[in-house]
Amino acid sequence: MNDHREAPLLDVRSLAVSYGDVEVIWQADLMVPKGSIVALIGSNGAGKTTLLRTIAGALPPRQGAIRVDGTDVTGDTARDRVRRGLVLVPEGRRLFTGLSVYDNLLLGAYARADKAEAKRDVERMYALFPRLAERRRQDASTLSGGEQQMCAIARGLMAAPRLLLIDELSLGLAPSVVEELITALKRINRDGTSLLVVEQDVAVAFDFADLAYVLDQGRSGAGGPVADVAADPAVRRAYLGI
Repeated sequence: MNDHREAPLLDVRSLAVSYGDVEVIWQADLMVPKGSIVALIGSNGAGKTTLLRTIAGALPPRQGAIRVDGTDVTGDTARDRVRRGLVLVPEGRRLFTGLSVYDNLLLGAYARADKAEAKRDVERMYALFPRLAERRRQDASTLSGGEQQMCAIARGLMAAPRLLLIDELSLGLAPSVVEELITALKRINRDGTSLLVVEQDVAVAFDFADLAYVLDQGRSGAGGPVADVAADPAVRRAYLGI
């Protein structure tokens, strides 16, 4: 069991983010304890992608704080955050067109100094996602949607993250593929990587996460253990149709 006195791996407090004069996030709060799987849910346009991009360092917050292991990293660059172990798998996968699956995976390890170990980690990714091994020489942009998501997640893992941020895990994918991805994520988590996952299918999110947070029109709503959030009447009405 985690020591509650220990600083969480990620602690986001009172975050506000805007695009120019347009406020997208008014106040967001969430925590990712070490070793946990955390789901971030909310309707379209709630600001979930913006929040993940801000945590990853791609966007500067207007106010609030982002802490990793208790250290304020709000002013750090995206590259600094990768070095601290925060890695984003973006919405839409964004694989490198014209490059093979193998080359896409190697590019995920660009910031690592241990290049020989990184090459060995490619084999670990193939063991995690056997379909990628079968298609290692194929242009990554020609993979199916599910295979592209596997490749995007594997590329993120090649950076040796402590916390992997995944935006829109299951969007547009068949249920059998989603089940395969979740099985892989649980294995990743058992191996020591914490996860913060944006997931549109709330039932799926509640099935695999330890904690869940709701982002509603740029503001934090319910948050905490999945069982508690799933039992919240407002969450049940808005997201589960109950």
